[in-house]
Amino acid sequence: MQAIILAAGMGKRLKELTRENTKCMVKVNNVTLIDRMLHQLDERHLSRIVIVTGYQGRKLIEYIKTLGIATPLSFVDNPVYDRTNNIYSLMLAKDYLLQEDTVLLESDLIFEDSVLETLLDDPRETLALVDRYESWMDGTCIKLGEDDTIEAFVPGKKFVFEDIAEYYKTVNIYKFSRHFSRTHYVPFLEAYSMALGNNEYYEQVLRVITMLDEPEIKAKRLEGQLWYEIDDVQDLDIASSMFSPDEEEKVALIRGRYGGYWRYPKLTDFCYLVNPYFPPQKLADEIKANFETLMTQYPSGMRVNALLAAKNFGLRQEYILVGNGAAELIRCLMENVEGRTGMVRPVFEEYPARYDKGETVFFMPENPDFSYTADDLIQYFGDKDIQTLVLVNPDNPSGNYIKKADVLRLVSWCRERGTRFVVDESFVDFSDEENATLLENRILEQFPGLVVVKSISKSYGVPGIRLGVLASSDSGLMGRIRASLPIWNINSFCEFYLQIEEKYHGAYEESLVKIRKSRRELMESLSEVRGLRTVPSQANYIMAEVTGGMTAGELTRILLVHHNLFIKDLSEKTGFAGRQYIRLAVRNQEDNQKLVAALKEILSGTDKTQ
Repeated sequence: MQAIILAAGMGKRLKELTRENTKCMVKVNNVTLIDRMLHQLDERHLSRIVIVTGYQGRKLIEYIKTLGIATPLSFVDNPVYDRTNNIYSLMLAKDYLLQEDTVLLESDLIFEDSVLETLLDDPRETLALVDRYESWMDGTCIKLGEDDTIEAFVPGKKFVFEDIAEYYKTVNIYKFSRHFSRTHYVPFLEAYSMALGNNEYYEQVLRVITMLDEPEIKAKRLEGQLWYEIDDVQDLDIASSMFSPDEEEKVALIRGRYGGYWRYPKLTDFCYLVNPYFPPQKLADEIKANFETLMTQYPSGMRVNALLAAKNFGLRQEYILVGNGAAELIRCLMENVEGRTGMVRPVFEEYPARYDKGETVFFMPENPDFSYTADDLIQYFGDKDIQTLVLVNPDNPSGNYIKKADVLRLVSWCRERGTRFVVDESFVDFSDEENATLLENRILEQFPGLVVVKSISKSYGVPGIRLGVLASSDSGLMGRIRASLPIWNINSFCEFYLQIEEKYHGAYEESLVKIRKSRRELMESLSEVRGLRTVPSQANYIMAEVTGGMTAGELTRILLVHHNLFIKDLSEKTGFAGRQYIRLAVRNQEDNQKLVAALKEILSGTDKTQ
């Protein structure tokens, strides 16, 4: 068995990084792609490795000679790399294909060892390595039969997004038997190149071959193994976190992205909080049907979007503002707050982060559940000179909940003191209490010092469109916040969502029933995990203390690196005094069961990856 690596391309999309280096000399975590790939192949004890060079070919050859590769190396030069595509590079190496079995690779790939192993250790002689299509992938896709036959190659220009569920992506690693190369691939390669020229791609030859009655080539499906194709700096950034050799650094890099996790194959996100049962497919389909219009049209201004939000929540238009997520509104709100502000800790850090810490008074519950009542807050802040009190209810990350009647007592108490009261009820819909919201005209008018913040992203399962609302009858405050927002602070997709959401209110209520059930079931399952103590929650997440000697950071690392489960490590948040806490989002039953199984395995000590 030999290997052929196609490495003639210029890698223009990597811009400055390939100005004086070929694409495969770009580094991921301080190791070049070609260094990593050659050492992976070297461990397979192949007869030789053939590398087709082109752009910066001499520099690449000299560099490879310094890598200490034991396998014999051969080089083939493509002198017209800038006027040809990879079909010509492979044509230049066709004589090697005819001599023995070959593993064919493109040089811009990074993959874990198991990717190569799963292909080369398969007894079938001729295989195309494929993986389930993901939204980050680009290039040739294929459709497969149940017996791994390749039923169709789908080039980019014939890609149909409605068929995504049926697509697999070619990984651009192949195994060709010498017989297949002699009887099928090389003859077709020569004919295709002669007929259509050298500015084509070698996958097109495979597409023709699969139309034969007996094409010989089959697909080999990956099952969770990691790989990535490096085409631009964003790919490089993703790959740096996916393939970091330092597990703690990998966790830090992924955590520091704050989202965009669809780019990570097989990752299940238990860190960020979202309603897994909403929106319904019909709502999504309605947005899809209007996608082109929404993408090409300006959204309405702030006044109209406030009108839409007011319609959905049954409020007067002048009492509500719409934001690009609740985070935008929190920032504007805290910029318009003066004097000392009281908060509970631990808390959603967006609030203290947006305010002068020297002007903040923190109440920290002195119990392991971080639970507290309205009376606890009244007692603690009763002798404190504060002008504003902030309450997240249910609290984040503890899930502590104060019932509506008691929250209204706090509102009255703040009014009597002349204190502004900010209630963030982003998670209140998930509580077991019916009609727990304060978003009512009557309440807002009775208490002008009350400000209510709500994240639509979290409750309604649409974090990607970034929506939040802020409500108050304080016209002065609302005017100042309104003046600090741009006129187009949300896009047309957000506006359209507000326009149609009310039609799906019944589906939303059904989703809340489902998530409460999922929370109860997850809480019961977590109570059976040795080394974990759960905290009662009325939100769509559960805080838990790690009690078995393992740190929260260690548990987070093992779950992410070895199980592709991403949770929230709370050990760095202020208020935990060295105790080990994590936060787990409530997802659907299947995902929750997968999390519980992994936790049991890890905390029982039976996980071999530790």
